Amino acid sequence: MIAEIITIGDEILIGQIVDTNSVFISKALNEIGISVHQITSIQDDKQHILEALEAAKQKADVVLITGGLGPTKDDITKHTLCEYFDDTLVKNEAVLAHIEELFAKYITTSPISNMNRDQAFVPSKAQVLMNTYGTAPGMWLEKDDTVFISMPGVPYEMRGLMTNYIIPKLQKEFERPFIYHKTILTYGMGESSIAMKIEDWENNLPDNVKLAYLPNFGKVRLRLTGKGTDREEVTNVVDAYAQKLYPIIGDIIRGVEGKTSIVTQIGELLVAKGQKLAAAESCTGGRIASQITQESGVSAFFNGSAVTYAVQSKIDLLGVPEALIEAHSVVSKEVVEAMAVGAKKIYKADYAMATTGNAGPAKGNSNVEVGTVCIGIATPDGVISQEFNFGQPREKVVNKAVTKAFEMLLEEILKNSK
Repeated sequence: MIAEIITIGDEILIGQIVDTNSVFISKALNEIGISVHQITSIQDDKQHILEALEAAKQKADVVLITGGLGPTKDDITKHTLCEYFDDTLVKNEAVLAHIEELFAKYITTSPISNMNRDQAFVPSKAQVLMNTYGTAPGMWLEKDDTVFISMPGVPYEMRGLMTNYIIPKLQKEFERPFIYHKTILTYGMGESSIAMKIEDWENNLPDNVKLAYLPNFGKVRLRLTGKGTDREEVTNVVDAYAQKLYPIIGDIIRGVEGKTSIVTQIGELLVAKGQKLAAAESCTGGRIASQITQESGVSAFFNGSAVTYAVQSKIDLLGVPEALIEAHSVVSKEVVEAMAVGAKKIYKADYAMATTGNAGPAKGNSNVEVGTVCIGIATPDGVISQEFNFGQPREKVVNKAVTKAFEMLLEEILKNSK
């Protein structure tokens, strides 16, 4: 079953807002076996909307539309739908009662106007989907075996309609295949190198299982997607082929997306030994700590982090000798090792990770080449460090540094666990 998403609104096309609606809708549809083949963003323009609706009808079983349902004159979706479906607007008393109730309960600072009441007018051919969180209802229409579903563009209103009405209705009315994704997380090897190592494995995948490479800042996600009518069979096939990856590239696999992550693995190893972790960050600006604390239960092993961005803070907070900085530069293996040791000491941890670097675009307090990052790991047995150049731009440098720091930390923990 094929779907297309159409987002209506100049604000998306001029970059004023990010289209998060399509992300949510795509994921929700995929989970019930509906494949999104196209996402189209268009202007608040009648002709443009009409053309997009007709084009979508030629290839999609269901078309989901967001935006253009507000009370103001620039919101023209309802009127355009009437033209497309050769229909007229009629007052829906249930929607009107809902709008009046919302204003009476929650919008006490602004009296209800006729413009607000006009949102109760819907195409006569539409099945109304009541919008619990707003005044503009969702609408379900059909033409030539294609379902058109119109929703407001306000994200929380759209999500409510999708969750409460649209997904259950699609599940009830259509037969759909089962789609199953399993995403393997790898660290420390590039996309092309992985492809070469698993070439024979990939060539032997069955026709109903597809592989996608998703590289991102020093890590590559390998997404296996299976599709079929039998849920158990599809799941078992995908899981079996995923398991066959471990003898080939098990040394770089760091978990399964949504189930395990590199932070989870680190935490499990540390908790098992009653050990603690700390961090000291300069160029990564707290992103290591942020990534750790995104997961629940990390207080069992994570004691804390210091963002020592300025040179003086490295001296004052972490105890890095000023002479060491003067002798080797603030971006150096010597300094990052001292940072890691300092963090390990002040947070009373068994392990500590540290970063210092020149993320660019300017050189800052060091003359090292832009893109240079030093990462240090303090362990119960000592301290190690490595120097890298992650190139440019700045965002790439920072994210690659975070990824590499976790990779180095896990490697050291595994060494000490043997």
